[in-house]
Amino acid sequence: MNGPALHCQRIGAGPDLVLLHGWGLHAGIWAPLTELLATRFRLHLYDLPGHGHSAPVDEFTLDGVCEALAREVPERAHWLGWSLGGLVALAFATRFPARVERLLMVASNPRFVAMDTQHPGMAPEVIAQFAQELETDYSATIARFLSLVARGAPDASVLRVLRRAMTAAPAPTPGALRDGLAILRDSDLRAQLPRLIMPVAWLAGARDTLVPMAAMQNIVHAYPAMQLVAFEQAGHAPFVSHPQAFASIVTEFL
Repeated sequence: MNGPALHCQRIGAGPDLVLLHGWGLHAGIWAPLTELLATRFRLHLYDLPGHGHSAPVDEFTLDGVCEALAREVPERAHWLGWSLGGLVALAFATRFPARVERLLMVASNPRFVAMDTQHPGMAPEVIAQFAQELETDYSATIARFLSLVARGAPDASVLRVLRRAMTAAPAPTPGALRDGLAILRDSDLRAQLPRLIMPVAWLAGARDTLVPMAAMQNIVHAYPAMQLVAFEQAGHAPFVSHPQAFASIVTEFL
């Protein structure tokens, strides 16, 4: 698939580390981490298509985004994906395993929507409500989403960081938001997990109300070679609420 280049900020020196943000946001959300990691890694901070400074693509799908990234990312790098960005990183790692050195999945889930007690996740009606509200009141939908991301954080500073981030770059396009919700609603990459040949770590917030930590615990139980690190006082964005501890764990794993 041909398309415009993705916007990327590159900072730091060392092994290459690709970072992918979550739904509705942009690469500026990594600000609490950049100075902490840039002394050890060469960071590649991408805006997903239609988010931040990246132009939209005709089809915002996992295949389309992976193809766009494949043209631009380093030939081999570590990957860190948060939430929707984790789903993209996981899809990339299964499509291009030789290009992913190590994979860090942050508050992410190979199947975001709950299926049964064996696979916890978001209630289907939550995503359906987001999709419905998105068509009638964009600003209120984003505001409610940021509140859910911040829920479980130790204090109100996380919500303030998220709100500031939203104003620091162009707003995501309605099409990218709709397509991102469709990816979260429909994608199921659980069957791809056995294909991962690189070391994998899952970083979870114990108070996360969007991606239950139990989902990641079940994965690590099924695949003991993978690691799980829990932030007991964090919600959906542990890298915002606990940047120092988060950066230390990332550095140790990589």
